[in-house]
Amino acid sequence: MTSTLEADVMLRAERLAKSFVLHNQGGVTINVFDGLDLEVRRGECLILAGPSGAGKSSLLRSLYANYKPQSGSVLVRHEDRVVDLCAAEPYEVLEVRRRTLGYVSQFLRVIPRVPTIDLVTEPLTTRGVDPAEARERAGTLLTRLRIPEALWRLPPATFSGGEQQRVNIAMTFVQDYPILLLDEPTASLDVDNRRTVTDLITEAHEAGAAIVGIFHDAEVRAAVGTRSYDLSANRQAA
Repeated sequence: MTSTLEADVMLRAERLAKSFVLHNQGGVTINVFDGLDLEVRRGECLILAGPSGAGKSSLLRSLYANYKPQSGSVLVRHEDRVVDLCAAEPYEVLEVRRRTLGYVSQFLRVIPRVPTIDLVTEPLTTRGVDPAEARERAGTLLTRLRIPEALWRLPPATFSGGEQQRVNIAMTFVQDYPILLLDEPTASLDVDNRRTVTDLITEAHEAGAAIVGIFHDAEVRAAVGTRSYDLSANRQAA
C-alpha cells in the first residue's frame, strides 16, 4: 500500500471499509462501504453524493479518524510528510487535526462555560499566533457570520441552533486549514448566513484548500462544488 501522494493530492482514501455491528439487533452487521477509493487535490471541493444512509457522514468521520475503518488507509499530507490516519498514534492524529485537517460537524461540542470569543481564538493561540491578533481575526469572522459582539463573552451553549452552527464554522474557518471536512455546515442557517458560509467555502478552495463536504442544499452544492463522488456504488448489502 502506497505511503506517498502526488504533489497536489492532499488526501486519499484507499480500499476503505467500514461496517457496524448492531448488538441490540442480534449482531446484525451493516456494511457501510467497502473498497472505497477517493482523493482530493488542492483547490477542489468534492461533494459527497448519495441517498440518506449511503454512508456520507460515516465516511467523513472515517476521514477525520473519529471512526476506525475495518481496513484500508486514509493518507493525509501533513506539512512535509504523509500520515496514514488509520495507522497513526493518537498524538499524531491530534497534531494533524490541530494543523492540517479541519472539521465542521452538524453539532456544536464545547465546554459549557467558555466564552464564544475564547473558543474561536483558541485554535490560533495554540499555534502561536499573538493573542491580540488572534482575537482580532476571531472577531472579524464572528462579525462576518453575524454573531453580535454582545454575545461574544457568552458561552454558545446558550445560543440558538443557527448561532451555534455559525460559532462551529468560525472555530474551523478562523485558521487556514489545508484540508477541510464539512458535514452539512449550512443546514440550520437562514439565506443570508448560508450565503456567507458559501462564500467562506469558495474562498477556501480558491486559496488552495482541499475540501470534502456534504451539502443537501442544491444551490450550495452548485456554488461550491468542483466535482462529486457518489457513495451509492460503495453501499454494500448487510
